[in-house]
Amino acid sequence: MFRQTKSALGKLRQLSFNAQQHTWRLNSSSAKERACQYRPGQKIHGFTVREVVEVPDLFLTAVKLTHDATGAQHLHAARDDSNNLFSVQLRTTPMDSTGVPHILEHTVLCGSKKFPCRDPFFKMLNRSLSTFMNAFTASDYTMYPFSTQNRKDFQNLLSVYLDAVFFPCLREQDFWQEGWRLENKTPTDLNSPLVFKGVVFNEMKGAFSDNERVYAQHLQNKMYPDHTYAVVSGGEPLDIPDLTWEQLRRFHATHYHPSNARFFTYGDLPLEQHLEQIEAEALSKFQRIDPDTEVPPQPRWSSPREDHVTCSPDALAPDPARQDTLCVSYLLGDITDTFEGFTLGLLSSLMISGPNSPFYKALIEPKIGSDFSSVVGYDGSTKEASFSIGLQGMAKEDAERVKQIISRTLDRVIQEGFAEERIEALLHKIEIQMKHQSTNFGLSLASYIASSWNHGGDPVELLQLSDSVAKFRRALKENPRLLQDKVQHYFKDNTHRLTLTMSPDEAYLEKQAGAEEEKLQKKISALTAADRKEIYENGLALLAAQSETQDASCLPALKVSDIEPTVPVTPVQFGAAGGVPVQFCEQPTNGLVYFRAVCSLNTLPEDLRLYVPLFCSIVTKMGSGALDYRQQAQQKDLRTGGMSASPLVTNDSTQLDMYEQSVLLYSSCLDRNLPHMFELWSDIFNSPRFDDVERLRVLVMMSAQELANGISDSGHVYAMTRAARHLTPAGELNETFGGMEQVKFMKKMAETADLDRVIRMLPRIKKHILNPAHMRCAINTTPQNMSNTSAHLESFMKDVAGTWKTRKPVRANIVERPLDPLDAAGLSRKLISDLSFQPCQMKTFFQLPFPVNFVSESIRAVPFCHEDYASLGILARMMTAKFLHGEIREKGGAYGGGARMGGGLFTFYSYRDPNAVQTLSAFRRGVDWAKSGRFTQQDVDEAKLSVFSAVDSPVAPASKGIGRFLSGVTDEELQRHRERLFAVSQRSLLDVAARYLGAGHGTCGVAILGPENEAIRKDPSWIVK
Repeated sequence: MFRQTKSALGKLRQLSFNAQQHTWRLNSSSAKERACQYRPGQKIHGFTVREVVEVPDLFLTAVKLTHDATGAQHLHAARDDSNNLFSVQLRTTPMDSTGVPHILEHTVLCGSKKFPCRDPFFKMLNRSLSTFMNAFTASDYTMYPFSTQNRKDFQNLLSVYLDAVFFPCLREQDFWQEGWRLENKTPTDLNSPLVFKGVVFNEMKGAFSDNERVYAQHLQNKMYPDHTYAVVSGGEPLDIPDLTWEQLRRFHATHYHPSNARFFTYGDLPLEQHLEQIEAEALSKFQRIDPDTEVPPQPRWSSPREDHVTCSPDALAPDPARQDTLCVSYLLGDITDTFEGFTLGLLSSLMISGPNSPFYKALIEPKIGSDFSSVVGYDGSTKEASFSIGLQGMAKEDAERVKQIISRTLDRVIQEGFAEERIEALLHKIEIQMKHQSTNFGLSLASYIASSWNHGGDPVELLQLSDSVAKFRRALKENPRLLQDKVQHYFKDNTHRLTLTMSPDEAYLEKQAGAEEEKLQKKISALTAADRKEIYENGLALLAAQSETQDASCLPALKVSDIEPTVPVTPVQFGAAGGVPVQFCEQPTNGLVYFRAVCSLNTLPEDLRLYVPLFCSIVTKMGSGALDYRQQAQQKDLRTGGMSASPLVTNDSTQLDMYEQSVLLYSSCLDRNLPHMFELWSDIFNSPRFDDVERLRVLVMMSAQELANGISDSGHVYAMTRAARHLTPAGELNETFGGMEQVKFMKKMAETADLDRVIRMLPRIKKHILNPAHMRCAINTTPQNMSNTSAHLESFMKDVAGTWKTRKPVRANIVERPLDPLDAAGLSRKLISDLSFQPCQMKTFFQLPFPVNFVSESIRAVPFCHEDYASLGILARMMTAKFLHGEIREKGGAYGGGARMGGGLFTFYSYRDPNAVQTLSAFRRGVDWAKSGRFTQQDVDEAKLSVFSAVDSPVAPASKGIGRFLSGVTDEELQRHRERLFAVSQRSLLDVAARYLGAGHGTCGVAILGPENEAIRKDPSWIVK
């Protein structure tokens, strides 16, 4: 998987620093106390302890070690968290754009010395209870992380990962499949034309169909033109066919060596066991080398530079006439200077984050563009960091004006500095992030330290955030102009500055296709008749290998008996505040309070439904009470961990044509800020400010731009949403709220010159949604803080009592469901029962400017509590692993594909797929495969393991009990579902495959998003958008 890493502070924003519930493993002391007993200089299994540091903010002890023989570095973060993580990262510094590190990342996972079967990585997904398994290629490192809550599973996965990374087979056939190959379009037909195929080849074609990605890549390449950052580490599609198998093997030999590796382990499992296994299975077989992979500093320019690139026009852009991007990028200092990086990250946030920031006021509010450029702010993912500022969605003729505004804004910042309250709000944000608990904390840490550690930075220093905060406060006290001086030094006086513009070219896709065709013809023209015959035979051999039943017996596996037989029970209490039902859940939230409210949409007139997502996106951002939107944003940052509203459609667990439609309000705060958080909500309920049409226009433009940009990354989600549209009433509403219908609606809104009509609608929508008469709440906080929170919730309800109004539902067929089965008169959910709903078949094609497709087919099946739901869930997992993965990814060349069960629907999908209608045939062949029973008991057990790893994925204290609060599904119902999963057999799978998936049995919907398709256009059974 190729990823462009974001800035360190960007990662910090997503990093959730948490004190997980204690999951005791050993009777003695906690994991972090045990780790404190190590001493610098101590020898353990070929490693020497270098440093032991307690990091109380993050509830962990860090142990830094070096491997004596190879020099490999190891960092262990001991913490009382049962979701243990391992990762190994290697510095990979390619000097061309053939994508060698990315193709290597794919190929090492295709079989190794100890585990020579094809594709052990994907097979382990079904033989393990992992909570995460993946691999990433960044610009200058490749990382292989996994996490699991099971000790035996950890050892199994560690064996597979170590062997894959250090002793891969690297077969030529796997290189052809994962990287690129020349092959007959139809491999069995010698006379069909030769084309380029390969998983990474198609993945990168898909990646570069995203204009934001294109821009970010060009910006990095041109900003650092003298070494590895000047190339595309993921692979430029036109350069990928220049890579040879020999070059791939050479790159592995030089870069995948322990002397070039950094190991990271996290969690409550003992460090000694990890070190013993890493030494025995990998490191003991190597001697130290000089990997020579350092990235030299980028030579500084003596004068600023300008450049221009083109991209494909965006059919869904908010304003088709304004599709230019302009950004100014500044080269900063080395990212291994932790404190300087911390300071520049803060400075970046002060300059660009939220409506109080100078660049937001100067660039966004005058509506010169639709949003900031895709690369914005501090980026610490390269050896030397950068800061970028600019706009997308702007007119070509505004370029000079934007450059002048950027320069003037920097002058103003140097002159005026920043309000103390804004600095405090940012430091408050860091405090909340350190206290907030997430379930994938180990993975967040691994990503957070990766870039700096990769270049020799101190990873432990990065974790000591409160030290950086304290040092920052001292530095600011000593020099109140500290931040202004940084702006002068890094921005105003900096000659290493690039201004990059990008504009759409109507012929862009045509030129790309032409260049690919030219490359292809050049390769073909050099072929002899013997070469062609060899290509054909290789194609047949690869197809045969892909079609063979694999013997995976060499791989370790957990057994179904290793799965916990019962669901962990989450105790909740039910009560009321000011007449509004409340669910209370006591959890170790580390001094944070989490508030949620579900506001019913049952009384909302149908003509307002399309506006609900827009209402949600602006209701906490327009100002309220005495606060304008700037003051409101400031208070939110100072007093809360964020406030949001989002549309929510919840399927009933017993009936397909029943659902709940609502808006979910969410916020969190430190317990000391409870009164302030509820005061902000009171103002939003009692006196929201909906009259500022200019503010609304800015928010509409940004929202429309964000939706348009998101399609190339989430096309499969849009395809699945559209395929489900006509199958259930909830499916129809999901399309309205979050499908292509909503994307088109927001584009229309962004193009609307007069938003007064929308301004008039907002109060109408508000009185239906923000109404305590049709609302229920949930609170998650510590037992010590529950009564205080309850009292503040009670007074909030008193404050908003004036908005209470019992309104009549728009639809008559409302069904009440108690949240507590033991108290039918208590807290209930009001669902809509649409018994007259008629599902219908529909095939929809959206033509979009992408070189790849996103394909989905959805079949109406059964709700969650139905006895067949478990079998269908296992069937989806098994079909994905045992049939669809091979057909869609290995043979078809798509980046991904499979089947899933959810929302009462059985859904097939593919992602970044070179094929369209052919993939629909693969879905049908998958059904035939399932109905023919060509699977074993082992296949069924593996599918169970895979399903249970999702069912049992960790839940953070902030979210405990929330599944029940939203869906009404109790722990008892979850236990019944669990027992059904255990009971699934080969016979039950055959039965459900025939009854629900066989032709003519289920009503199905189909949707494809992709490039121009002649066959579909000529087929009258398709609706073409």
